[in-house]
Amino acid sequence: MFRYIFVLLSAAILSACASVAPDPEPQSDTIRVMVLGAYHFGNPGLDVVNMKADDVLAPERQTELAALADQLATFQPTAVAVESTWRDENLLSEGFKAFKPADLGTTPNEVIQIAYRLANQTGIDRVYAIDEFEGDVAFFPFDRVQAVAERTDQMDLIDSLISETQRSATEFEAAQATETISQLLARHNDPETIRTEHNAFYYGLFPVSDSEDPAGAALNYGWYARNALIFSNLVRVAKPGDRIVVLYGAGHAYWLRHFIEETPGFELEEALPYLTD
Repeated sequence: MFRYIFVLLSAAILSACASVAPDPEPQSDTIRVMVLGAYHFGNPGLDVVNMKADDVLAPERQTELAALADQLATFQPTAVAVESTWRDENLLSEGFKAFKPADLGTTPNEVIQIAYRLANQTGIDRVYAIDEFEGDVAFFPFDRVQAVAERTDQMDLIDSLISETQRSATEFEAAQATETISQLLARHNDPETIRTEHNAFYYGLFPVSDSEDPAGAALNYGWYARNALIFSNLVRVAKPGDRIVVLYGAGHAYWLRHFIEETPGFELEEALPYLTD
C-alpha cells in the first residue's frame, strides 16, 4: 500500500511540475540589422575626398575577404542589402542575379567582394538593392555650400573640413600597408568614430548659410532624406525575424544606424565584434 501511495504522489508531483513548466520561448519577430560601413574598393571618384584603395584582388587580400565572410556568417544572416540602385520592383539585386563565383577574382568592388561573397557562401538568395540617387530634394548639394561659403567669406571653414577629411583618408591609405581588410573596416565601424566624423563634417556645415540660401542646412536635410529613403526600402523587404547585413559606404552609417535604433521592430547589431581577426 505504501509503495502504491508513493507512486501516486510521485505521479502527482511530476504532473504538477509539467503543468507549470514554462513554454518554449517564441521566436522573436524583431528584425536585427547589421550596418557594415565600407570603403570603396574601386573608388569611382564621386566623393568630396576620394581615397585610393589597394588591390583587393591580390591573393592575400582574397584570403582576408574569405576570412571576413566566415566572420560575418556567424551572424547567421537571412538577407543582405547593398548600395546599388534598385531596378526590380521587389528590390532584388540584378547584380547578384548575374553573379558568378569567378567574379571574385576579377572585380574589385566591395559589393561583390563582401556582400555577394557572403550571400553565395551562406546560400542566401534575398540580396536587395536599396539605394536611391534622386528624390524631392538634392541629396548632397555641396556646390551650393561652396557658393554660399564664397559669398560669406567662409571658405576657410570649408577648406578646414576638407583638409581634415583628407588627413583621415591619407592615414587610412597608409594603414593598408599593415592592416587586414577586417581591421580596416573596423576603423569605419567604431560607433564613436561614426558619430564624431558625421558631426564634425555634416554639422560643421550648418554655419554656411545666409538670408539667400541656407545651404548648410540643405545639405544636411538632403543627406538625411537620402538615407531615410534607403531605410524605407529596407523596411519594404524586411520580414519578421530577419537578420540582415546592410553593406554601405561608411558615410551612410550614422543615419542608417539611427533609423534602425529608433524604429519599432528593428534592432541594431554592431558590426565591430565581427571584424576582429
